[in-house]
Amino acid sequence: MFQGKKVKYLLYFSAIVAIGSGGFYIIGGDEWSIIDSIYMTIITLSTVGFGEVYPLSDLGKLWTVLVIIFGVSGFAAIVYELGAELIQMNTYRSRTMRKKISKLKSHYIICGYGRMGAVIAGELNKKGIPFVIVEINESKINKIQDIGYMHIYGDATMDDILIEAGIEGCEGIVVVLENDQDNLFVTMSSRNLNKDAYIISRCALHDTGKKLKRAGANKVVNPYITGGHRMAELLISPFVEDTVSLETPNDMAVDFSLEEFAVERLSTWYGKTIAETKLREDYGLLIVAISNENGETELNPGSEKRVLSGQKIMIIGSQENLTRFKEDMLN
Repeated sequence: MFQGKKVKYLLYFSAIVAIGSGGFYIIGGDEWSIIDSIYMTIITLSTVGFGEVYPLSDLGKLWTVLVIIFGVSGFAAIVYELGAELIQMNTYRSRTMRKKISKLKSHYIICGYGRMGAVIAGELNKKGIPFVIVEINESKINKIQDIGYMHIYGDATMDDILIEAGIEGCEGIVVVLENDQDNLFVTMSSRNLNKDAYIISRCALHDTGKKLKRAGANKVVNPYITGGHRMAELLISPFVEDTVSLETPNDMAVDFSLEEFAVERLSTWYGKTIAETKLREDYGLLIVAISNENGETELNPGSEKRVLSGQKIMIIGSQENLTRFKEDMLN
């Protein structure tokens, strides 16, 4: 339908230019060339205010008035109709999107599509997990539409918008808006609308984190603390592959690290089984993977698996126990 109207508008504009130019060419007589006539028609339609190519007779002036009436007003009508068509298309897309979202169950909702929201959406998309993004910034909505994510264009602090996103039947909500106040408000609203959903919220201030938990968040993430902690661990222990912080109910943090060791650095282990290394008994650590020189990796190897030269082992445990292990084995 929209394509057909575009053709109609193009034909109308072409006809105005052709008829207007023909009129100027006939009225102008020998002095007017075809180029002069087209030029006069275009500057009349565009209302740029340039002077006439040649002085106009009374008939020429009358023809100019007719070109303005049918051309400029017609062009304005075209612009109006195009705008109305675009609004209608956006309304149709929004209605179609909301219809799809209304059919979702056990999905996830991402409130905010900033840097963190984009990463979370990408991860969920890779895993094929259904989700809906709620975002109020129009430029971000355009990016979301280009990617093809399901979304709601609106303010996440409004209950109606959360309901449209399917909060009553969702599995979980992640709140990553730009400021702590909005995150706190949305967390509280989300918990009121869905008592069972798992809620993760972002915060910038430690005090806000406590308030978010009281408001109903199951987990609170402070990206500055997490990122700083991660960078400090990498600085101190360059061989650390990853770190994980677990929080106990009394807010005590327990740090776990995953670190890679070349067996050449653990010469006393050559030929021993994992059980014979007594890693768990002596240090409270676990071997979660062993990779050989060909890059093949065995996850969760059994206690009878032997440690051989050329292998690399991945050990997980608390940072304190890993530090003690390295002091004993590598020094």
